[in-house]
Parts: sequence; structure tokens; C-alpha cells
Amino acid sequence: MISFKTVFATGISLLFLPFFLHFMSLVFILKLAILPCVIAMNYLLFHYIKNRAASKQMGKNLIEALYPILSKRRATSIHQLALKKHRLARAAFVLEGKKSIQALLAADYAIQCIVGTPSFFVENQDIVASLPKGTEIFEVKQALLSGLGSFVHNHEVLAVAAIPKPTQPDPSPAGITLALDGIQDPGNFGTIIRIADWYGITTILCSRTTVDLYNPKVLQASMGSFVKVNVHYVDLPLYLQSCNLPILGAMLDGKPVHDFLFPAHGILVIGNESHGIQPAVQQTFTAAIAIPRYGHANSLNAATATAVLCDNWKRIRSE
Repeated sequence: MISFKTVFATGISLLFLPFFLHFMSLVFILKLAILPCVIAMNYLLFHYIKNRAASKQMGKNLIEALYPILSKRRATSIHQLALKKHRLARAAFVLEGKKSIQALLAADYAIQCIVGTPSFFVENQDIVASLPKGTEIFEVKQALLSGLGSFVHNHEVLAVAAIPKPTQPDPSPAGITLALDGIQDPGNFGTIIRIADWYGITTILCSRTTVDLYNPKVLQASMGSFVKVNVHYVDLPLYLQSCNLPILGAMLDGKPVHDFLFPAHGILVIGNESHGIQPAVQQTFTAAIAIPRYGHANSLNAATATAVLCDNWKRIRSE
């Protein structure tokens, strides 16, 4: 005999069965509606990732196709330009780094070739587009690029440019002209060029014993200012003897700059780091000036002394 509980449970089940079936059908319909969307999203995501990777590879392959790989022979030729004898023989020099090359492009230097990594060319198409017509472009791996130049931290690009033909010096008739007598340290020389650019000095006269302007360390220390300052190598004593401008020499026993009345224009002579200014140049001085010493140091770095003297000259003349 069927109990009352069984009948009641069966009745309740039959009562809610249509609602349950209806709910399950809705869930099934929703799954059917969402499934194509999920499949489509996965499809689009897959192809986006695939196409992005393909684009990067295509960009690299395009660079490799457009710009030939630097040969070992050409690499050796570029590396040799670190030495002065090769720079003089070929009238060319190497400049490293993106900012320095941008400065070179803004000046009147003839760029012979540019060597860079694939990533540099991809990210700097504006620089490539601004290169003069006929400029050779080579691709090189990052490790080899660092070995081509003089600086291991150069991971982007370098350029080979022609050394301009020497011109006659033109000392400024309305400002300061610098004269360097035997500056040997490339870092000092490059910094002095940068200081000259800072103070608006456009001409530097150098003795034959001064370090080469196109020494890689000089160029690096100048931070691009070498393109804005005219540097001339001359027989310094002979040139100064024939010059009609006031000539001031930086000497330890000179007149203190704080009390010195600087002329409106003239030539400031800075001497060798160890030996100072040669006697033949000293004979051309209108006056000798000095930076007062308040401590116990024997001397100042040549570039530091140049900055102090130029600042005093500019400051006093502007008062």
C-alpha cells in the first residue's frame, strides 16, 4: 500500500518539474548564445598575438633586407679610426651615440656611413630619413657595435664622418677667443670645447702639441659642442705675435682675476696640465692673470680654470 508521504512527494515533484525543465532550458540556451562569443574572442586574441609577433619579425627582416650586414673588413676599417694616424690618412673620424649624431646632422659635416643595431633603425626612422643622400647604412649586432668604437656603453649607433678641410682662424673682435697651449688630456680638451660653447666663444686656437680634436674621448667630452666651436691648429707663438688683440695668459703668479679689468675682447691662453704655458707664448702676453687660491691645492684642472676665467671675464664685462 502506497503511503501518504510517497504520494505527497510525488505530487510536489510533478508540480515543480515544469519549472526545473524550463530553467535548464534557459541555461542551455544561454550557453549556446555565449559559446560563439567565447570562441570568437579566443580566435581574435590568438591571431592578435600571432600577428604582433609576425610584425616584429617582419620589421627586423625588413631592416636586414634594406641595410646590409657590416663586413669584417669594414668593421676593421672603422675600428682603426680610433688612432690619429688613420684619421689623418683617411680624413675621417668616428662619432658614437644618438645625441652626438643628431648634433652632427645639424652641422655641415659630411657623414660617410652610419652603423646601428636593428632596434635603433626601427625606433629612429626620423634619423635615417634625415641622412644625406648616398650615406651608407649598415646593420650590426650590439656586441660588435661596442667593439667598433672606443666606448663599451655605446649600444645604439655610430657614424663615420669626413674631417672638414682646415680654414683660417678668425678671432672674435667682440668677445673672447681661447688659445690652448699643449693641452694633452682628451677629457680636458672636450670639456673646454663645451665650456666655450656655454659662454658663446666660437673660436679656439690650439698649438700643434694639443690633443687631436677628433680623438674619440675629446668628442665624447664635448657633448656635441665641437660642431658649434671652430677649432684651429696653428703655430701658436708665431700666430699670437702677429695678433693685434689683447692676450691674457693664465699663470699662477698672475694678477687676481677678481681685481683685474678685463678688456672688451681678447685672447685667453690656457697652458699644459703639467708644464703650463711655454715661454715663447708667454712673451706675447698683454697681461698674466690668476685665480686666487684660498686652500692648499697645487693647481686647478685646466678645464676648471678655463670655466672660472671665462665666467669672470663675462661677468665683469657685463657689469
